[in-house]
Amino acid sequence: MERKILIEKRENRIRTFFLEDGDIVEIHSAAEEAAGIGSHRLGDIYVGKVKNIVPNIGAAFIEIEKGVNCYYDMKDAEASFFTHKTGKKALCIGDELVVQISREAVKTKAPTVTGSISFTGRYAVLTHGNTRIGVSSKIPKSLRDEYKERLSSFQNDRYGIIVRTNAKDVPFQDVLNEINSLKEEYEALFRTASTRKCFSCLKSAPPSYILDLKNVYMDGMKEIIIGDKGLYTGIQSYFQTELPDKLSLLKLYDDPAFPLDKLYSTQTILEKALRERAWLKTGGYLIIQPTEALTVIDVNSGKTAAKAGSRTASREGAMKVNLEAAREAAKQIRLRNLSGIIIVDFINMESEEDTQQLLREFRFFLAKDPIQTSLVDITPLGLVEITRKKVRRPLYEEENYHLQARMEAL
Repeated sequence: MERKILIEKRENRIRTFFLEDGDIVEIHSAAEEAAGIGSHRLGDIYVGKVKNIVPNIGAAFIEIEKGVNCYYDMKDAEASFFTHKTGKKALCIGDELVVQISREAVKTKAPTVTGSISFTGRYAVLTHGNTRIGVSSKIPKSLRDEYKERLSSFQNDRYGIIVRTNAKDVPFQDVLNEINSLKEEYEALFRTASTRKCFSCLKSAPPSYILDLKNVYMDGMKEIIIGDKGLYTGIQSYFQTELPDKLSLLKLYDDPAFPLDKLYSTQTILEKALRERAWLKTGGYLIIQPTEALTVIDVNSGKTAAKAGSRTASREGAMKVNLEAAREAAKQIRLRNLSGIIIVDFINMESEEDTQQLLREFRFFLAKDPIQTSLVDITPLGLVEITRKKVRRPLYEEENYHLQARMEAL
């Protein structure tokens, strides 16, 4: 598969577009100011203070900065690293501990923090509190078993190691060197944490567009095209330090007469990814509606309904629309970065055989997503349930303020 990345700065936003075989499959967006100091980003590590404990929901609220209270799952208390303890209970008001932002603020919800601190590299993740040695399921089983055996010497009661998909095609020594580097970073951070004051930021995560480049699977990567000179200079500096062997992938595109968004139609694709309706080639369409609790995707036959004739033709038509809808729904879930619970309402099918075929095809399309996505089941009402791991805010939330301003201007 041929991969390419586009990064552009426009209208005070930095957007990253991932292409596979010429098609844009992911869009990540962040406000330009979020790249600076003072924002609370995914991965930031702080010395926080327990402000409040709510036993009936099994949670606490931890202050990481004056007035910034973050949700904290009480289950994390056992593995957390305390810099100051005020009582004998697992967690007490006034305790100071090391926490990491695991979920950014969403709408009115405060950030979520965890005591299970992670140190992420390109090939591996070192996890405080989770002591298992794990390997990405996307790596072939024989290689997974080999990694587990060769890394067994790292087994301990303080931290664990997870080998990432990126390690699949690199020498073991490269992975080992990175793990040792992460281990040194881990030891240094917890060694100095005890000497730091409350609300200290122990580690600032890089801007999201840098994390995108750090985490992306580089197999088949042809080029990383950057449409802004300032961004290019910053990314080039990062690559010189962290990814010197990939430096040749970076390309600066600075043609003001024909900017990057015109060359790749990024603006058009972004606008379509923010619309409620996504059209299918058959003439049908999807209605995609995120809510507070879940996302609903409704499949409509649209223009194909008028073409139906006999019962057999109607059954074949419904199946054709549903199969295309399954492919498009999987594409839109990844493109829009939808997560959590997703419900898909396909066109009703009378045949159990057709239903099972649709589910098989849908699982196949969802499996292409690099983020963990599972087709759970189909309900008695014929609704397909999906769950997708939440890694960052969905595209519509990232673009929310910008989109509102644009709509108001129309």
